[in-house]
Amino acid sequence: MALNIVKLAVGADNIDDLSRWQDMRLKASKRETGKAQLVHTTFQTPRRQDEVLSGGSLYWVIKGVIQVRQRLVGFEEGCKEDGSPCCLFVLDPQLVVVRGKARRPFQGWRYLKPDDAPPDLSAVGADTQKLPAAMQRELAELGLL
Repeated sequence: MALNIVKLAVGADNIDDLSRWQDMRLKASKRETGKAQLVHTTFQTPRRQDEVLSGGSLYWVIKGVIQVRQRLVGFEEGCKEDGSPCCLFVLDPQLVVVRGKARRPFQGWRYLKPDDAPPDLSAVGADTQKLPAAMQRELAELGLL
């Protein structure tokens, strides 16, 4: 099974916020480079790239709950606006809603083992996306989601 990565979606209040931000970045990428590519910039480069690229995803934590994932399709070297080197996580633009799972805050990103990754919402047959974030977090902490 593929190794995953988990990351905080800082500033996003819900999945729609993340989706809107990523749509803007995708359009900007198309304008600036002529190539529509969705990337997330990070300082640390994963050492276990082969394991992640064998089907792994980036799981986004929104308001203390893992709520959505995106397939990781590559890693590239890049530069931040100040010229410092960074790693670019190349993402599939499709957001896949997952069963909410509480996650405490952390800095940067972390590996997420396949056994610890929440299942896709379509696989569990529930639609918790419409619940308020606070309720999702509480239900996840209680192990009910």
